[in-house]
Amino acid sequence: RVRMKRTAPRSTLRKIIKKHKPELRLATNTDLLVHLNFLLFLHRLAEEARTNAFENKSKIIKPEHVIAAAKVI
Repeated sequence: RVRMKRTAPRSTLRKIIKKHKPELRLATNTDLLVHLNFLLFLHRLAEEARTNAFENKSKIIKPEHVIAAAKVI
């Protein structure tokens, strides 16, 4: 498995959230929950893309496998 060695700085993530939704009042750990949710989404997308590649008898995950997985998710 590939592990992320470095995460985005929390302040950067908070700025991105505030840029898109300036009216939101964020709790202290909201940025961590958003980051976790993003990682879980990526994991689910990768698993679904791997399943699509396997069903198509492909050893390599291709862009079309990821696109098909994104439509399911």
